[in-house]
Amino acid sequence: MKGMFQSIDEFLEHGKYIKYKNHSIFYDKVGVGETLLLLHGYPFNSYDWNWMLEDLSKQYQVIYFDFLGMGLSDKPKDHRYSFEEYVEILKEVLMENQIQSVRILAHDLSVSVVQEMLAQEKTLNFEILSIAFMNGGMFTDVYKPRLIQRLLSQSPNWIGKWISNKMSRKAIESSLFRVFGPNTQPNLDLLENYWKILNFNEGKQIAYLIGRLVFDKVKYQTRWTKTLKKTKIPFCYICGPFDPNSGTHMANRFLQEYPNRKVYFLSESIGHWPQIESPKEVLSAYYLFIKEIQSLPT
Repeated sequence: MKGMFQSIDEFLEHGKYIKYKNHSIFYDKVGVGETLLLLHGYPFNSYDWNWMLEDLSKQYQVIYFDFLGMGLSDKPKDHRYSFEEYVEILKEVLMENQIQSVRILAHDLSVSVVQEMLAQEKTLNFEILSIAFMNGGMFTDVYKPRLIQRLLSQSPNWIGKWISNKMSRKAIESSLFRVFGPNTQPNLDLLENYWKILNFNEGKQIAYLIGRLVFDKVKYQTRWTKTLKKTKIPFCYICGPFDPNSGTHMANRFLQEYPNRKVYFLSESIGHWPQIESPKEVLSAYYLFIKEIQSLPT
């Protein structure tokens, strides 16, 4: 599938910024209709959704933004990043656009942001109509982080900072190759754009700070799991099975914890970035999820 934007430069030019506590947050919206919020993961940004935007914008008003510390948003160096703050930024984006109800499709780290948001559900001033989680570390007991994640984010701060600064493009690309499917490896254009995204506003230097959130999840896990068991909001898990981090093993854990919720498995060779590797499959799975929940008796 052809992306809506041909490069990260065009993506940036089309977008805009809002302020959050003196920080600039990049966001954009395309299409008209019911609002669908697309949430990206670590360590890149909402450009990950580029290959689905054109199709989704035919049915939805699609809103996407870059979390603080990632992508085209500000990347403060002396900052404590947290899931709570990311929820506040999400709320700010929706408030800026006067959104009263929203559907959500969340990938990777943003899966945990949504879990935290659900734990605050009673305080929200908008309605969540549905949530599709995709290839995210919903359960810390089965999540399998890559070696580079451990080196960056489970070491003392000074080591993480040193590694972030010294980390080469080759090392980053090598890590990416391992989590994409064998037949859907990132091409040269994507790798070039990813390198630009990571280095925008010197973002590579703080990769270790964002990465620490991956391991912070342990203290939230019990609360998040209980919250999802109680919520009446429809949710599902879309799974690229080949993903070594959050693939089939995460989907199976999801079904064990939430047996009344659906998992939509994609082709067995699709890895961690399904929206890039097989956007048509993700669209089909997402539309099926929406169709099935809309057919349920109210």
